[in-house]
Parts: sequence; structure tokens; C-alpha cells
Amino acid sequence: MNFSLEQLSAFVTVYEEKAFRKAAEKLNKHRTTIAQVITNLEDQLAVTLFERSARSVEPTTDAVLLYHYAKQALEQAKTFDKFALSLSFGGLESVTIAYSSLIPTVVVSKIRRQIDNDFPTMRVNLIIRSKQEIKKGIQDGNIQFGIVNIYESQVINSIDYTFLGNLPFVPYCHSDNKLAKMSSNRTLQAMSSVRQFVLKSMIDDGMAEKAVIAANHESVDQLSTIISLIQDNLGWALLPKAVVDSGYDTQELVEIQSDKLLQDFKVPFALWCPHSKQVSELKKTIVKVLDAYGKQLMNPNN
Repeated sequence: MNFSLEQLSAFVTVYEEKAFRKAAEKLNKHRTTIAQVITNLEDQLAVTLFERSARSVEPTTDAVLLYHYAKQALEQAKTFDKFALSLSFGGLESVTIAYSSLIPTVVVSKIRRQIDNDFPTMRVNLIIRSKQEIKKGIQDGNIQFGIVNIYESQVINSIDYTFLGNLPFVPYCHSDNKLAKMSSNRTLQAMSSVRQFVLKSMIDDGMAEKAVIAANHESVDQLSTIISLIQDNLGWALLPKAVVDSGYDTQELVEIQSDKLLQDFKVPFALWCPHSKQVSELKKTIVKVLDAYGKQLMNPNN
């Protein structure tokens, strides 16, 4: 069977909006046009996709089974369209790189230096954004690259994806904090009652259940701010294991030892970018930096 993109788009939009009128508004079509497209698709498939009522449109079991494949087909078509259009354009004059606040700034600085070497006229904007903001920015064309925490993320067909590795996090506190002087078999229980600072991006990315240990915890936007708070002995935090080698002033910071924390808390990261000829060479530069230096952060003991 051959299905048009118009049919798939109408089906997916009606499925998501659960109303012909809302789907028509979203697709800038007349309601009767959308209803007719769905009816034609149902005739072609010989199945009923939606149960109609005066107030709502509910997907049938068959529609639920088909939705994922229709959505995937549309995403692939959009990817093809964007990549095909990129072939006719020249190189980029400027680029926006977004990254999680979990990423040590020295990594971002090294990426910028390498771009300056490989593309000396390129203007580069560096911004901190959440995973959802980076996803939307890449899909909208406002962000060209994202260094993203992919903890429990699903594969996105419309975005080029390069896995970078797992960044290990361990608990740190001030050297004068009671946690630093406590025996390793008691620290985990004590950590739950001492103020914990948590990077806001960990919470935003759905990691609170794993990353938040203390009942008394506070969220902080910037990694550098958390380090300063720990240096003032105001609490403890999970930080990248290699933070002491990553360009920050980490005097007086010590790793909290715990027998019950047998494994590092690891956060997986990936490089996201659009499927585009325009960014392909710049992507090689960024991956080159992340391969050379980023993996030292991912594997600080090697």
C-alpha cells in the first residue's frame, strides 16, 4: 500500500489532538478536509482508526498500534527534507552550541579553541540549556549542536546522535565537613541528613530519584556555584569525578568515602545535531575534542 504524507500527518495530528477541529487548525486545513483524509485512509486500510462522538475523537486499538510507525515515518520524511535542503546551502557563518550545566566548562572552552583553529571566521554562541530546550532548538534550527545528558532518553530519529560516554559522579564535601572525617561505613546514612546541593539540570532531566539523597536539598543552576558553596562548607554534592582536574578552583574539596556507594553514579552523554551537510565538518571538530579530552573526564582513573 502507498500512503501519502498528508494522510500520515492528518492521522498523527488527529491522534495527538483527539479532535478533527484542533488537528485542522494545527495543520492549517479545513475540518472537513481532515475528516475526509482520515476516512479515505480508513477505507484504504480497511480498519476503523477513530471512534467519533459529538465531543471527542478516540483512537481505536488499531490506531494505537499504527501511531508509532506513522510518527516515525513522518520524522524520517522531515529528516530527509531538511538534509536535502542543506545540500544546496553553503557553510555556516555562525553556530550555537548548547550544553548541560553538568558539563565542566573546560570541555566547552577546549571545543571553542579547536573551532577557532579549524574555522577561524566562525562565530560561536555557547549557551546552557535543558535537554528538552536543546531538542526543540535543534528541531527549530536555532541550535546546531547539543551536548546532552541522555539519562533514560529515547532515540530521536530527526536528530543526529553520537554517544560520548558515561560521566561518573561522586559525592564531594569540604575537607572540614563532618562527612569527610566520618568512617566510610557511616557516611551514606549521614549524607541523607546533611544539606545536599543538586544541579537543577539533574532534576529537570528526570534524575531526582537517583541523584537526590538528602531530605534537605537545594537545586543550583551552575556547577561552578555548587563548587563555591561546598568550598564555604555549606553542604555536599554529587560532582563529576574529574572535577578536580577540569579547570575549576577545587581547593579544600574532598571525595566522600562510602562503603555502600560501591559504584560511581554515571550519567550518559551524547552529541546531538541536525542531519545536515552544513554541520558535518564542524561535527568532526567537536567530536575530535570530546574524544581527546572528554574521555579523560569519562574515565578519570585511566
